[in-house]
Amino acid sequence: MRLTLFILLITASFLITAKPLVLPNLPEPVTNNAVAQVTTSQGDYFISFMGLGVNKTYKDVHNKVWALKLGEKQWQAKTSVPASLPLSERLASIAVGVGPYAYVFGGYTVASDHQEISSPDVYRYDVVNDTYKALPAMPVPVDDSVALVYKQRYIYLVSGWHNAGNVNLVQVYDIKTNSWQQASPFLGKPVFGQAGAIVDNNLLVCDGVIVQPQLLKRRTYQGIAQCLKGIIDEGNPLKIDWQLVDHPMGQGRYRMASAVVNKQMVFIGGSTNPYNFNGMGYNGVAAPATAEIWLFNPNTNSWQVKLGSHAKSMDHRGLLNYKNKLIIVGGMDDHQQVTNAVINISIDNTKSN
Repeated sequence: MRLTLFILLITASFLITAKPLVLPNLPEPVTNNAVAQVTTSQGDYFISFMGLGVNKTYKDVHNKVWALKLGEKQWQAKTSVPASLPLSERLASIAVGVGPYAYVFGGYTVASDHQEISSPDVYRYDVVNDTYKALPAMPVPVDDSVALVYKQRYIYLVSGWHNAGNVNLVQVYDIKTNSWQQASPFLGKPVFGQAGAIVDNNLLVCDGVIVQPQLLKRRTYQGIAQCLKGIIDEGNPLKIDWQLVDHPMGQGRYRMASAVVNKQMVFIGGSTNPYNFNGMGYNGVAAPATAEIWLFNPNTNSWQVKLGSHAKSMDHRGLLNYKNKLIIVGGMDDHQQVTNAVINISIDNTKSN
């Protein structure tokens, strides 16, 4: 049966506003940073891991960590993320919070000769004690992937980049057994820089960049408009039924921020022009940022597209949710400038046009 698609183009003045919730900015600008939220006995925390500094060269890749205890007035510097590779600084890692811990996966290092290596590292971070525990390495190291948590136990890494190309793997880390398994492969075109979210046993993974072969010349990188819904078998967490979903815009986005609010999957920002880590498109044109917000209802398989009043942004590795307000931490603006801004966006789902 064809999936239904409802697109509502709604002005920001009706539905999306920057509410007066005030959160402190990061201590310094950072983009491509992995973000996570954890709930501990000491309170709730936002955490930013690694990323790229303001000058956007290989020298500005770092492994710094900042944490904000919600209710406090400033972020605190924490112990940098350790590494098994010679270079500890990295980009395009991904992090998720499960209970009191943040789980940090992969990323890639950038050498002075611009050689890039995907990191196999996985760490569990305890923000209260500021300590890391090394976990079993990813079977296939990936960066620019998505990490989705199911039943507060299974963490799914869907597709992503491995050293020289994209993979179609769905690698599953089991917190309870501290082990890795492979789930049903991703049936879309393998991508990096995609975004994803999970509601109950429904995954949704959208867009990213594919590797395009060329006739007798070097391959190119090309954005793709694709959304796939994965339904996890409730009796077998490694079995996923992947189904195509109509795309909300017909034009893909690269490095959107994504999360869940009110049982809807939310995708914010990103760029229509895939780019290198400095914000310059692979086609030689500076990448623009967007402010659109997409919401997907997994029960009706329907979309809403809203025009946000917040600043355009891109280069995100996650999106946080605080009392149904969506929080963007760092990233790049529409002029490819790295920012230290912490932006909150409130989505009012009670009105429609």
